Amino acid sequence: MSGRKPLIVGLGGTIRAGSSTERALAVALRAAEAKGAETRLFGGEFLSKLPIFDPRPGSTTPEQTALAEAVRAADGILVASPGYHGSISGVIKNALDTLELTREDEKPYFQGRPVGTIITADGWQAAGTTLMALRAIIHALRGWPTPFGAALNAGTSLFDEAGECREPKDAWQLATVAEQVMEFANMRARP
Repeated sequence: MSGRKPLIVGLGGTIRAGSSTERALAVALRAAEAKGAETRLFGGEFLSKLPIFDPRPGSTTPEQTALAEAVRAADGILVASPGYHGSISGVIKNALDTLELTREDEKPYFQGRPVGTIITADGWQAAGTTLMALRAIIHALRGWPTPFGAALNAGTSLFDEAGECREPKDAWQLATVAEQVMEFANMRARP
């Protein structure tokens, strides 16, 4: 990175504005900024504008191109998904499918980069299965999932009016994921 701030790209949320998933992602991105990162958020509003990924030539939209370009430039990634029926949501899966646009790159998908995982779910079982599913997808996309993955129980009110975690354990989880992404991004940048 030679003197520049590492770029951490966050993608996640739901199509509902102010979702707990997007709020969790924003908290983690702020933690990465506190550690010296430049960040970019692709939240629910952006993700809801992505069409279902179509691999045929000529079908790429400007939003799809913007997402692929941001991931290409990223030193680390944070992915946040709600737990829907034991797995990641369709909007998150579609965003990850969109990264097929990087398939022919020298470093396709998430290759060689740390990827932090954040899950919000109405219960611990859905959080656990969704975390496992997302980690498997990150491996398939050649990324390095961080050792710690945040799993938040959204069955309670997670955030205050300012968008901060109500519970210290939740704030710790999100900060830990961000710190691990930053640590691995910085190690990767060393000569």
